[in-house]
Amino acid sequence: MDDIPLWALFGVLVLLLGLSGFFSGSETGLMSLNRYRLRHLSRLGHRSAQRAARLLERPDQLIGLILLGNNFVNVLASSLVTVIALRVGGEGAIAAGAGILTLVILIFSEVTPKTLAALHPERIAFPASWILGPMLRLLYPVVWLVNGLTNLLLRPLGVSTSGDSDDRLSPEELRTVVLEAGAMIPKRHRAMLLSILDLQEATVEDIMVPRNDVVGLDLDSDWETIRNQLTNSQYTKLLVYRDTVDNVVGFLHLRKVVNLLNQRENLSKDDLERLIREPYFIPENTPLNTQLMNFQQQRRRIGLVVDEYGDLLGLVTLEDILEEIVGEFTTDPSAIQNGIQAQADGSYLVDGSIGIRTLNRALHWSLPINGPRTLNGLIMEYLEAIPEPGSSLRIAGHSVEIVKTSGNVVKTARIGGIQAKEKS
Repeated sequence: MDDIPLWALFGVLVLLLGLSGFFSGSETGLMSLNRYRLRHLSRLGHRSAQRAARLLERPDQLIGLILLGNNFVNVLASSLVTVIALRVGGEGAIAAGAGILTLVILIFSEVTPKTLAALHPERIAFPASWILGPMLRLLYPVVWLVNGLTNLLLRPLGVSTSGDSDDRLSPEELRTVVLEAGAMIPKRHRAMLLSILDLQEATVEDIMVPRNDVVGLDLDSDWETIRNQLTNSQYTKLLVYRDTVDNVVGFLHLRKVVNLLNQRENLSKDDLERLIREPYFIPENTPLNTQLMNFQQQRRRIGLVVDEYGDLLGLVTLEDILEEIVGEFTTDPSAIQNGIQAQADGSYLVDGSIGIRTLNRALHWSLPINGPRTLNGLIMEYLEAIPEPGSSLRIAGHSVEIVKTSGNVVKTARIGGIQAKEKS
């Protein structure tokens, strides 16, 4: 060593510090890569991404290789600094050299490259994968020995190094990913994605048309009444029953009826009954995402919601579920939603039978949805009594005034246009 000039020793030291920074940055960069983006780029044929993905299949081998190289160059640099210190200032300079080397390694070989790699992982990890891959093959016996000893220490702790980690995201984690996507996903699309994630949290009972509001065709009515109802109905599909909705016969597609009426003047009940399709029943607690798939598999667009005893609770359609994702299918500015009428003073007249989820979606409110499913039920749960017209309360920051009641239900309420005291 005495024959090697100092400038050459300093040159080798700088090279070793650079190699230390390379190993430090490579470790942080590879571990900071977005695994989902990496898989996407790999499927697209990005060669650097494919190399990085192969290295990350066995993180224990990758870390073993990087730390092997990093520790080797750091120890070599420390030995070299000792030689330089002895040449420059004797034994008294060794401690000073060690302190300076520690500071230099910390700044230039650890903090700086790791910070850069954390901020721009792909810029560091992808080029590094072209070097680390051949190094791993070259030094595999040494890496295998180091990892074998490490695994022996980890095995009693129940730690597996197979690399088969579970990268699946939970719905809440997916929600966080969507929310943090920011400008990468348009606001409208982001809202739809979040609505899709919410489908499994709601059931068909949350969005169904209640039994009392179901419009149907009674086959026991006289033919003239039936004909008028078929001609003037605003629905494309009608529930068909005998006497009461408890005696369901099926569903009738009015387009088929109109075609038959145009072809034949003397249409009879027997002709009509041949067009009826058998009913499709849905358990009340079926999640919306499950029912969406069921509609697709059964090739249905409408079904009847029943409880555990088979009693009819209401009706739900494919459009109802789709509206949970994309919003209401309406272009009428005077009525934001059926059952909701905007008033000049900024308040809304709301039908008591409207669903809370529908109300929240139409007006972008946040009324509680964990309890009653209709506005009428929410008001009565909050008051713990049947309200009288004119009484008022506040729910989730919204002022509510009872406008009309009928029997034991709230028919109409005004929301948002009055000042009400908090319920004590």
